[in-house]
Amino acid sequence: MQSKIRIAKYIANAGYCSRRDAEKLIEDKLVKINDQLCMHPSDTVTANDKITVGKKIVKLNQAIKLWKLYKPIKYICSTKDEFNRKKIFDLIPKSFPRIISIGRLDFMSEGLLLLTNNGDFARKLELPTTGYERIYRVCIKGQVDLKYLEKINNGIKIDGIFYKKIKIKIDKSNKNFTWLIAKLREGKNREIRNICKHFSWPIVKLIRIQYGPYKLGSLKEGHIEEIKIRSNA
Repeated sequence: MQSKIRIAKYIANAGYCSRRDAEKLIEDKLVKINDQLCMHPSDTVTANDKITVGKKIVKLNQAIKLWKLYKPIKYICSTKDEFNRKKIFDLIPKSFPRIISIGRLDFMSEGLLLLTNNGDFARKLELPTTGYERIYRVCIKGQVDLKYLEKINNGIKIDGIFYKKIKIKIDKSNKNFTWLIAKLREGKNREIRNICKHFSWPIVKLIRIQYGPYKLGSLKEGHIEEIKIRSNA
């Protein structure tokens, strides 16, 4: 007997999009099960059912795969953009299966971005309960006062938002620039940028170099490569 799963989860696990986006597709009446319109994201299906989104047939991937991409600046992590900006998916070879990003990097940030063909696996790696530390190299124009780093390391409230303890230290500096290493687990939206703005530290570069056990390494900008999934992931 074929096991049943919710249709939104099926679409996510097929690598078509996130589960939340799948629910939106169902709400917009773009999903069919065996040529019948799907009415609710909790409807269940099996691997034997025919699932279509628009005119595209969506099939489950047999094996979970993981890739790392060096995201350049001025690329967005969405599949659609009203301003017609470049997308990370433009960098993916056409021979690749449908894949989704694990977390995001903002438009002007660069570095390590993980990609997978499985929505549930993506969600698992994104959740704070995974305990994965994100590590960034941050180049600031000018000097940084050590007393402010101590404040950040102890947790700080900015514009009503509390940012939990962040491990941040000076990597190297000269009279013009300071390079910081920032380690965080929570990952609120634009967290590093908001903190730097609060202290009037102009960011020149913001590069993610590690996500949990996965490292950017020597990967070149704009390149992608498959990586082995760690057993604790």
